[in-house]
Amino acid sequence: MDPMKKLRSELERSISRAWEGLTDGWRELLSRSTGALTHFVRAATQHKTENSPEDAPHWAILAAECWETAYSVIVQIEVPGMSKDDLDVSIYRGGLRIRGEKRLAADQQGRLYYLMERAFGRFERTISMPDNIDAPRAEVSYRDGVVTVIVPKTQAAPPTQLSVK
Repeated sequence: MDPMKKLRSELERSISRAWEGLTDGWRELLSRSTGALTHFVRAATQHKTENSPEDAPHWAILAAECWETAYSVIVQIEVPGMSKDDLDVSIYRGGLRIRGEKRLAADQQGRLYYLMERAFGRFERTISMPDNIDAPRAEVSYRDGVVTVIVPKTQAAPPTQLSVK
């Protein structure tokens, strides 16, 4: 085989494998992160200064897990770099809502950013919850950048059989 054709064939295979890996990654991100991609809104009072990052992202992933045990529903959400005082967690019929504000460091003097991937500002993330939860008895904790919400279950009433007329 001609060396140029062989090189071209190997290059095409490498590009094809790279493209497949990239598309697989995007597919998984889209399928698994239904609500994880969270919009951050900067407050109107946060004026851009001479040294503030101009291209700071407005979107970030707040990854979460939600699982159920025999007695409770547990939700964990990653919110790195935040203080527990900047978080507001509430439960409403059908969901858990976490709101907060991730603040940019106060001292921005003299910074010239080469990379800015962290989003800052106000955000809200909602996670669906089952109906059989006892919201007033929920417990919320924050440790190492992870919010954990443990919501006890109520006794679920069995479905009522209705007759069709």
